[in-house]
Amino acid sequence: MKICVIGTGYVGLVAGTCFAETGNDVICMDVDQKKIALLEKGKVPIYEPVLQELIQRNLQEERIRFTTDLSWAVQNSLVVFIAVGTPENEDGSSDLGHVMEAVRSVAKAMDGYKIVVIKSTVPVGTADSVLEEVHSLTRFQVDVVSNPEFLKEGAAIEDFMKPDRVVIGADEVRAVEIIKELYAPFTLTGAPLLVMDSRSAEMTKYASNSMLACRISFMNEMANLCEHVGADIQWVRQGIATDRRIGPAFLFPGLGYGGSCFPKDIKALLSVAEEHHYPLKLIQAAQEVNELQKQVIVEKILKFYSSELAGRLEELKRSPKRKKEGEKPANIDQGAELPKDYSYFLSLDAEQLPDMAFDAEQQKLGSLSLDKREKGGSGTKPLKGKTFAVWGLSFKPKTDDMREAPSRTVIGQLLKLGAHVQVYDPEAMKEARKIFGKKVRYARNNYEALKDADALVLVTEWNVFRNPNFDRIKSLLKYPIIFDGRNQYSPGEMRELGFLYFGIGRQPEI
Repeated sequence: MKICVIGTGYVGLVAGTCFAETGNDVICMDVDQKKIALLEKGKVPIYEPVLQELIQRNLQEERIRFTTDLSWAVQNSLVVFIAVGTPENEDGSSDLGHVMEAVRSVAKAMDGYKIVVIKSTVPVGTADSVLEEVHSLTRFQVDVVSNPEFLKEGAAIEDFMKPDRVVIGADEVRAVEIIKELYAPFTLTGAPLLVMDSRSAEMTKYASNSMLACRISFMNEMANLCEHVGADIQWVRQGIATDRRIGPAFLFPGLGYGGSCFPKDIKALLSVAEEHHYPLKLIQAAQEVNELQKQVIVEKILKFYSSELAGRLEELKRSPKRKKEGEKPANIDQGAELPKDYSYFLSLDAEQLPDMAFDAEQQKLGSLSLDKREKGGSGTKPLKGKTFAVWGLSFKPKTDDMREAPSRTVIGQLLKLGAHVQVYDPEAMKEARKIFGKKVRYARNNYEALKDADALVLVTEWNVFRNPNFDRIKSLLKYPIIFDGRNQYSPGEMRELGFLYFGIGRQPEI
């Protein structure tokens, strides 16, 4: 089948490549000449596993082409996918400017019957508006289909090739049958192909992302409450996930969601609801919880470095005397001399640790109350001059996307509090340089980021961070302290290794 995809962003490039991989003739069109020139050479401007290899293969076998000529692309295709961006307006609503501009260009270029497929995430009713716009500009027959994408960054190729479902929103049987044929290779294993009206298809996309966002925010709320009541979220999560009515997906607490989809889509849905005078209280709450959750790890860092224990780290480090074997752990308040290898962390009673539970009521929504928290009890900024190693910058593993990433909030607040930051990410370093410039230090690998840092802050759960050399970590850090924003490590194991460890919703095993 002859297909053209307008827009070579994340969605358009993945869709065009996967359609070409199943034998279709695909033309990918974009107005960005530099991007098209790059793609013609088989190079990809974004990071997505396997994508570049597939593009190179389909270029070699002449199943995919790239162009800036929209008229040529449309006239040499039967199905035209619109996959351009829909950025948010200041009020949170979706900006359909790029979509409607592409639609008008398609209508003017048409030389016969076409199926226009809206792949971009758009508000309910957009397909109807597109059909009306095209009819006003061309005499040729056209059908408009809503076909939302459900791709996860970092697993987009697999999601497209092996979808959970394919949603087709259309009224005309002719268009439905052609799109079903196009998707047939991807649904051979039984994935449902759901045909519905276009408004329901458009709503399905927003509802799906909103449901997932709610699950994430719910678990983060539970994790924060666990810290107050003395429960451990890891056990709670298992207890919830084994309920067949709930299941295990998207039940991992952390630092909140980010990326190009969830935050934007949630705001767009809230805008649609407001337009129809029906406030979505649950969705609004999920969004508010998410903004607060990005602050949790900095709040923990502030609480620790404002505590008496933090003030005695250097003193304890210098103390050469070790506990005698079998001796009862000494209390820090007694001024006990403790060993250089930091086994004094193993001697702490839980009561001696500062209260690290996140208190949302003390925070201003969407912004940590830094002005009130900058100064510690001694009248100095508790983080001024401190250095923190940050592992993970992308909003999730297997992508270089830092849009709405929790790392941006964490690093921004640490810098505002006077700290120095050393960062590493397997793929997002280029993006980080665009965002932070010379404000942070960029490490060549995760261990280099640790050198002379006061503590490690884990923000994104890349596989490379799952089983590091903890002895090496301890030798590089000034103090063996880990703030784990993704609960990658076991509090018990960290205790045995001599680390002071703070997770999300975890209880210290002292």
